[in-house]
Amino acid sequence: MTTDSGTDTSSPPAKTARTRELPLPALLALATAVFVTSLTETLPAGLLPAMSADLAVGESAAGQAVTVYAVGTALTAIPLSAATAGWRRKRLLLTAMAGFAVANTVTAVSGSYPLTMVARFVAGVAAGLAWALLAGYARRLVPVPLRGRAVAVVMAGVPVALSLGVPAGTFLGGALGWRVAFALMTVVALVLFGWIALLVPDVPGQEAGRRVPMVRALTVPGVVPVLSVTLVFVLAHTVLYAYIATFLDRIGMGGSADLVLLVFGAASLVSVWVVGAGVDRRLRALTLASVLLVGVAAALLAVFADSPVLVHVAAALWGLGWGGAPTLLQTAVADAGGDHADAAQAMLVTLWNAAMAGGGVLGGILLGLFGATAFPWSVLALLVPVLAVVTGARGHGFPVRRGGTGGRP
Repeated sequence: MTTDSGTDTSSPPAKTARTRELPLPALLALATAVFVTSLTETLPAGLLPAMSADLAVGESAAGQAVTVYAVGTALTAIPLSAATAGWRRKRLLLTAMAGFAVANTVTAVSGSYPLTMVARFVAGVAAGLAWALLAGYARRLVPVPLRGRAVAVVMAGVPVALSLGVPAGTFLGGALGWRVAFALMTVVALVLFGWIALLVPDVPGQEAGRRVPMVRALTVPGVVPVLSVTLVFVLAHTVLYAYIATFLDRIGMGGSADLVLLVFGAASLVSVWVVGAGVDRRLRALTLASVLLVGVAAALLAVFADSPVLVHVAAALWGLGWGGAPTLLQTAVADAGGDHADAAQAMLVTLWNAAMAGGGVLGGILLGLFGATAFPWSVLALLVPVLAVVTGARGHGFPVRRGGTGGRP
């Protein structure tokens, strides 16, 4: 068994571990799993009018298809990770992909709003399983010096889904119907199931004698700072991202929403590449840069929203800051967690999804009380404690010097 502290007791992919090359077919399969989870979560956002009409509910009710997915992930990631700690990782990932295939199939054929919500909840549960294991799985397929880069490859699925997958799904939904978009997600999940079965090496779960209560991960130095940064940073991002179309409309750029999101997505992909190249050596510096870039972007949107050029510049800076954030935070919590990394990852997934759900709620409150122009100011306010925690966690969490074993500094 390979633990996140770097001890190899079974070395399943021994050949890979003896080289310094990334096992790209396997890592790209995991990246596609990330893509599937991210796209399945956000796909309804571009299909709400058609979904609400077909299911005979209002758009606000149809929009809960996104919320219930996040709730399913947040409620089940920790208990399911604990219950399946002893499962072999490939078996667990294949189970999650099968769950996506079933859930998206039911969503595609359902004519009942309650049944659709149940299917979306099941999809969120499958996402919780997948997200809790994907980063750790990637780290265990490569030698220690390449762990951060492997996580970066896998996490590239997030910006791809946000920048390319959502617009493509929205287009397909408009051209062929929203049910076709979900049916195609089932096809992708089934193809991915075969890809994982054939090309991803298997690794064991935790031995029964090595398992400890998941909450014990909170006592490991560095875990709490990373989790707190995750909660507030994701909350800040979601407040703006979930309502970006509304914000742009209120400043007279509603017709440019697609272009702004494209700029954001393209910059996010650049960020993934930069973080992937440097996360194994410069985790702390890159995390600080990530927070500062998002902060500068929010400041531009707060002060210069009347300038279309600066709004696009802000979108680019936002993408550069945010695109690599999943990789940075997953790597940081796995490093800090050491032998408790799987438990720490499950907590990160739970807090990430709680922050996404909370961001939608907080954004709605801000919109009702102060209007859309409050969004970038709220981002700036939330980033102050994020920057303070990252700056202060010099010894553990976001250390000045990372340990060579991927465990403690």
